[in-house]
Amino acid sequence: MSARVLVVGGGGREHAVAWSLAKSPRVAEVIVAPGNAGTAVEHKCRNAAVAVSDVCGIVEFARSRDVAMVVVGPEDPLVMGLVDALGEAGIAAFGPSAAAAELEGSKSHCKEFLNANGIPTAAAAVFCDAAAALEHLEALSAVPVVKAVGLAAGKGVIVAETKAEAAQAIRSMLLEDRFGEAGHEILLEERLRGTEVSVLAFCDGTDYQVMPLAQDHKRLLTGDEGPNTGGMGAFCPSPIAADELIERVGREVLAPTLGALTRQGRPYRGVLYAGMMLTDSGPKVIEFNCRFGDPETQAVLPLLASDLYEIFEACCAGELSTAGIRWADSAAVTVVMASGGYPVQSSSPVPIAGLEAAAAHGCKVFHAATAMRGGQPHTAGGRVLAVTSLAPELGEASEAAYRGVAAVSFPGAQFRSDIGREAQT
Repeated sequence: MSARVLVVGGGGREHAVAWSLAKSPRVAEVIVAPGNAGTAVEHKCRNAAVAVSDVCGIVEFARSRDVAMVVVGPEDPLVMGLVDALGEAGIAAFGPSAAAAELEGSKSHCKEFLNANGIPTAAAAVFCDAAAALEHLEALSAVPVVKAVGLAAGKGVIVAETKAEAAQAIRSMLLEDRFGEAGHEILLEERLRGTEVSVLAFCDGTDYQVMPLAQDHKRLLTGDEGPNTGGMGAFCPSPIAADELIERVGREVLAPTLGALTRQGRPYRGVLYAGMMLTDSGPKVIEFNCRFGDPETQAVLPLLASDLYEIFEACCAGELSTAGIRWADSAAVTVVMASGGYPVQSSSPVPIAGLEAAAAHGCKVFHAATAMRGGQPHTAGGRVLAVTSLAPELGEASEAAYRGVAAVSFPGAQFRSDIGREAQT
């Protein structure tokens, strides 16, 4: 029997998930709410004008359209309890409960959880008062990372280089309302040094299956310069993804996390994303995300050789061990193209050209902040597109992705020129 699936969200991650689900012979239609200009024309997909924050509206829409499964993309509706509401309505949903999603919803809660369960992470202190935070800053021997505790759309982390920059970040959050309520409580966290890697795993409450390890690029500019962003590109698999590393992260991070959450009565089902730093003293958790990463998803899912719908079903049923997940023996590189002014601000909508040419180069272009205007796709926010290419080797995939990037154009476009390339040196 063919199923109708509802994907909640409108970014590049959701486009990649919808595209992957649409390849399943068991899926008749994928509805994306609210979607973007890319999901509107994707095979077997269509958009629906339902906001991601409208929990009641999403539940009613899913019920009225006889949706077999809802896949929740962004973190906000997860933290708001969308999966719980869908469960109460008898609708299958892929994603963690609100109680489990608190790992991402509150960085202070996550830090307490990690420390309480002996999971390696950076040292940190929590503050609501600016004077106390500034006093603590002066007492530190090294410059900390300043983090808004709440959800800030991937922008609530300031990696300061000097104490003066850290002090300004503290003031901007606690005194100047830079991130609104999300920044009314902050973490001053030890800055970890090493190689950052994204470990994503499918989870069914008890078992987990690790996806190919990806490396994300957070800084805006080539060479890891400039401000932090939501992610300017990713490549997969990571050259450092040895079996021993994956086994260690599973043993020291994933297994104890799932075990602790189950003991606390909030079993974790969905994708658990551990942002890890590989330090001289071993891998440490930077943060948990309770959903697919963005742009890691746009690099990882094109490598999936199994049916994504069946994997989601297995996770929801607590039967992940029977899923038999397979991955292509290839490499993937995703390059994000952002609008002018990002990440501080986004430009006014401008037309996007060259999408067909990029596809002709063998690239898959996942839309993020796009919308149709006058029959042509336009930019509609910060991170606009994610251009992905696959090849047998990482270097080949990188060069192919950049041929796709060169084919696409819009006024003010920003992108890094080193995604996947520095891994070859």
